[in-house]
Amino acid sequence: MSINPSRARILRQGVDSGGPVVYWMSRDQRVHDNWALIQARELAGASRPLVVVFCLVPSYPGATLRHYDFMLRGLEQTARDLRGLKIPFVLLSGDPAQELPTFCAGIGTGLLLTDFDPLRVKRYWQDAVARALDIPLLQVDAHNVVPAWVASDKQEYAARTLRPKIHRLLPEYLEDFPELEPGATSLDIAPPDWGAARASLGVDEGVGPVDLPSGESPGLQGLVTFLEERLPRYAEQGNDPNAEAVSGLSAYLHFGQLSAQRVALEVARRGHDENAEAFLEQLVVRRELCDNFCLYNPRYDRLAAAPDWAQKTLDEHRDDLRPYLYSSQQFERAETHSALWNAAQRQMVTTGFMHGYMRMFWAKKILEWSASPEQALKIALTLNDRYQLDGRDPNGYVGVLWSMAGIHDRPWKERPVYGKVRYMNENGCRRKFNVQQYIDKYGMI
Repeated sequence: MSINPSRARILRQGVDSGGPVVYWMSRDQRVHDNWALIQARELAGASRPLVVVFCLVPSYPGATLRHYDFMLRGLEQTARDLRGLKIPFVLLSGDPAQELPTFCAGIGTGLLLTDFDPLRVKRYWQDAVARALDIPLLQVDAHNVVPAWVASDKQEYAARTLRPKIHRLLPEYLEDFPELEPGATSLDIAPPDWGAARASLGVDEGVGPVDLPSGESPGLQGLVTFLEERLPRYAEQGNDPNAEAVSGLSAYLHFGQLSAQRVALEVARRGHDENAEAFLEQLVVRRELCDNFCLYNPRYDRLAAAPDWAQKTLDEHRDDLRPYLYSSQQFERAETHSALWNAAQRQMVTTGFMHGYMRMFWAKKILEWSASPEQALKIALTLNDRYQLDGRDPNGYVGVLWSMAGIHDRPWKERPVYGKVRYMNENGCRRKFNVQQYIDKYGMI
């Protein structure tokens, strides 16, 4: 096994005692195609135990029973697959800043390794764990094809500024994965008590599970289905919410049950036609642009993160007369005058998914029908994080801010409420797809 050394970086120097290697799994919840786990196994070598640890936070900000159910079902498969490789899986519960250092001290850990996440709460946990340890802490970007800190050392203005950097680096980083070797030596660690883990949750149960298989195997099967049935239609029909031409892999990618690099490799193997190019633009360039934004802009979920021109134009139009005004509760209950908007909201509430084109329309109308840009942003992010399986993700924060505040976009024709932020309306949707068909499918659920 081998890993490009630039995929890893040191978060804390420390002194390696030679004890067990611990991989603190967080964002990338899979066994195969996982650079962080591959690196941990390589560092363990032939003489050191390797332990994989996941720290379950019983009340993660914004997460609901829907998210925990999907995540825990996937982690059960992860634990089984690791056991087959003689690598123990430990499920801790509580604040990682307290639980990880205690666990590491208890088994005499020599080296701790974790995966990369640009979001605020994850970075806080990693910083707190680093301060509490006197051993090395390494971080590996197992989520992006090109490691975020390699792709760019600054916040990129738009896809057009990041794209050439990504494309230049793809020949080096879009490589196949080595096979993960079984553990060479193991510790005697009891398997997780999944029932106790579920009983410990203190989350919103008002948003229940969805009927979507979870885990690495369903994610890979979903990839096969996409490649065979929908990728050939992606370029032409990807923006049609009725066509079912998108990948449907966002939940698996968000929870790290499926590697984006594996997806890119399999798509590239199908050839470089317009479908592959259009999809890889979204999967690699646009998705990694979102990580770039959250990594280098700590205000990624606030209007203050928007470009100056967008903040200025929204402020100039904040007192414009709104054609409709709805409360957060009315939005959540899909009680607007627009049957199309209501259908999009109901699709998200019932399935945990909303088509990307509809999510843009959905967010822009929240801006148009809210009392202020600040209120609109709060409502959109709260609903997105509460109901979407891929919520609480850089893609979600950037998607909403693109729609409402011009992130990675440019000024457009000035209009009431929107100012110079790009405008969308229902007539534009009607020109792209059969709106009534979409309403009939989701409008009365």
